[in-house]
Amino acid sequence: MNSGTLPAALAGFGTGLSLIVAIGAQNAFVLRQGVRGQAVLAVVSLCAVSDAVLIALGVAGLGAVVVAWPPALTAIGLAGGLFLICYGVLATRRALRPAAAQALSTHGASAGSVRAAVLTCLAMTWLNPHVYLDTVLLLGSVAADRGSLRWVFGLGAMLASLAWFTSLGYAARPLSGVLSRPAAWRILDALVAATMLTMGTMLLARTF
Repeated sequence: MNSGTLPAALAGFGTGLSLIVAIGAQNAFVLRQGVRGQAVLAVVSLCAVSDAVLIALGVAGLGAVVVAWPPALTAIGLAGGLFLICYGVLATRRALRPAAAQALSTHGASAGSVRAAVLTCLAMTWLNPHVYLDTVLLLGSVAADRGSLRWVFGLGAMLASLAWFTSLGYAARPLSGVLSRPAAWRILDALVAATMLTMGTMLLARTF
């Protein structure tokens, strides 16, 4: 094994973790699914695989293409901002309606709810322009400095994503007991709504 392999992998893990851990719409959604115990495996897997694809694209040098085509980021920002605001409005509605909060305190996932969770997760991941700037451009640029070890660096970042989303999705389950009360769900939904509405508004503001 090359003496620089482990340091490159650890650097990738640390860099990837620093970019992923920041509170955002995707993390808030994964946390909520984890607390509900609903479609957790599907959501965690989708987030980790999506990140792996984006990291691979960044390491392969797609960042230059992203920078060279700003209209693409503008379109993604517009769609992502509107989506997050709509999701935030729905979360606000749940927070303001005790009956809706009570319904969400039950566990288990139907085929419809799993499908909805997967589609929502896809939108939050791929309609966020920051993921292209951070994961593809920034992480790809840092990986390029590693030269022949750039893919080892990228693998470390992929493992960081997998570890983070797995921890976030499954470690949240013990909170389900605390959140068995409708009032607790309303607080969680209020926090989710605030995150989604803030990020959606910021995306739209930057787009225009």
